[in-house]
Amino acid sequence: MKLLTALMTVIATPLSAFNREGLFLGHLRQVSETISQIFKQPSISIDLRLSDTLNNHPFYREMTRQFHRNATRRHAKLPLIRQFEFGVAVSLLKSAPPPYSTRLGSPAKRNLKKALRLGYRFERIDYNQHRDEITAIHRSSKIRQGRAMPEHFFTARAPAIIDPPSTKTTHDYPYFGIFKEGTLVAYASCLIAGELCSIETIYGHDAHQADGVIPLLLVSMADHLVEHHPQVAYYVYDTYFGASETMRRFKRKFLFHPHRVTWQCAD
Repeated sequence: MKLLTALMTVIATPLSAFNREGLFLGHLRQVSETISQIFKQPSISIDLRLSDTLNNHPFYREMTRQFHRNATRRHAKLPLIRQFEFGVAVSLLKSAPPPYSTRLGSPAKRNLKKALRLGYRFERIDYNQHRDEITAIHRSSKIRQGRAMPEHFFTARAPAIIDPPSTKTTHDYPYFGIFKEGTLVAYASCLIAGELCSIETIYGHDAHQADGVIPLLLVSMADHLVEHHPQVAYYVYDTYFGASETMRRFKRKFLFHPHRVTWQCAD
């Protein structure tokens, strides 16, 4: 999919768009690197362990099935492939002994040390108890990753959720947060389904981003998974090739690399 997209981008871009400093060659180099990564990405199989939902609330069985339907449906533009098959950004939690944080490089570790030095702390949260703070986080920036945030972020309070509590560690939908002096300044939600933990939403307050709150959140969640959800082997952060180069670097820094995934969801 990205191979075609990358090549089409080069073909469709007029030469006048590239300046004398070599933007055209730089663009070709980026396309070449993407193509190389596509062919080199490892293949993995992730078992959502649907059978383990039988003694849990029905919400978690349906949630797992819905994820599987979304991940394996045909791509709207490229029907020969699945929606969530190529270039999934995966960190292999069981590829090295825990904690996850010990496997990070120096730049990522510096982000963590800064956040901890400044007094930020991590914990699992009750989303509904922090709706005003979550609303403030949403409204702290109108543009994220180069994209405008949804209009409802700025016109309505963050809605309440009605997720039932999970009775098993194999399937859950937890929310996690980073606090500074008792105030929530970053949060994330995750789908836990068998071997998978997928980051579904993640936001930080714009005024605290430079302090490393998102890196602290990402790493703390990974260590939490190792301790509380030992069956989780794959930590997923959306897709890799669809991200900007800046976001790709960020994902690599926190050990998320592109994979081709086969999804298992049998009783």
